[in-house]
Amino acid sequence: MAKNRSELVSEVAGKAGTSQAAVNSVLDALFEVFETSVAAGEKITIPGWLAVERTDRAARTGRNPQTGETIQIAAGHSVKLTAGSKLKAAVAKK
Repeated sequence: MAKNRSELVSEVAGKAGTSQAAVNSVLDALFEVFETSVAAGEKITIPGWLAVERTDRAARTGRNPQTGETIQIAAGHSVKLTAGSKLKAAVAKK
């Protein structure tokens, strides 16, 4: 079972006693801050809940699965999400 963004916005607005438009704009601003900060190499930590950071991936040799040809895969970046203690505890209860 998964929640989409509109269901999340509706539930948060109900719990916070505010409008869905306000919650939606806060989410947009939050994701924009995540995007710019992580892209700049900054780590974002919300203690107890989660941490988001950019990781570096080294260049490596790979293989084309169709032809078997060896190829060079360029170095790049990825994103790492780490669950905090409160989130882990909430999951463990279920």
